[in-house]
Amino acid sequence: MAFELPTLPYAQNALEPYISANTLSFHHGKHHNAYVNNLNNLIKDTDLADKSLEEIVKATANDPAKAGVFNNAAQVWNHSFYWNCMKPGGGGTPTGALADKINADFGSFEQFKAELSNAAATQFGSGWAWLVLDNGTLKVVKTLNAENPVTKGQTPLLTIDVWEHAYYLDYQNLRPKYIETFFNSLVNWDFVAENLAAAL
Repeated sequence: MAFELPTLPYAQNALEPYISANTLSFHHGKHHNAYVNNLNNLIKDTDLADKSLEEIVKATANDPAKAGVFNNAAQVWNHSFYWNCMKPGGGGTPTGALADKINADFGSFEQFKAELSNAAATQFGSGWAWLVLDNGTLKVVKTLNAENPVTKGQTPLLTIDVWEHAYYLDYQNLRPKYIETFFNSLVNWDFVAENLAAAL
C-alpha cells in the first residue's frame, strides 16, 4: 500500500493569524506531499513496501545506503505528527496528568517551556525540538534534519518544526517569535496528553 498525504486536522486557514493558510499550503501541500511521493517511489517493489511508516524509519536509520528512504519516511512521520501538535485556539498550559508529569520531571511548566523553547531556538540549521518520554521520564531533545527520537527508543509526545519552511513566510528570520507563538496560541495539549497516556 502506498502512503498518502494525511488530511490536515483543521482547515488550512484555521491557525491564522499565527500560521497562515499560505504557509500551510506550501508546508503541507508541497513539502509534506513531496516527502510522501518520494517515499512511495523509493520503496516501490522493495522489501520495505509493506512496512508501516515507523517500521521504515527504524529499519533505515543510521544506514547510509538507505539515507534517502530514511529522510523521506522520517519527514512524512514528523510532519504528520507535527500537524496534530497544533490546533485552533491552542496554547496555554496543560492540565491533569500531563501537567503533573511535567511538574514532576522538570520542576515546573515554566522550566519545561524554557527548555523546549531553547532547544527549538538553538537547533542549528533545520530540524525539530521534541518533548519525549524516555524510560518513563519526560525529556527535551532536538534532532537534525529528518531525525526522529523513535530511532533512539524514545516516545515523541510533542514537536516543534524549526525547518525554515515551517515559519519563514509568517515570521521571516524571527524563529524565537514563532516558538513563543507556538506555545501561546497553537500547541494542542490534548494531543500531548493522549500521547502520554498511551505511552505510560
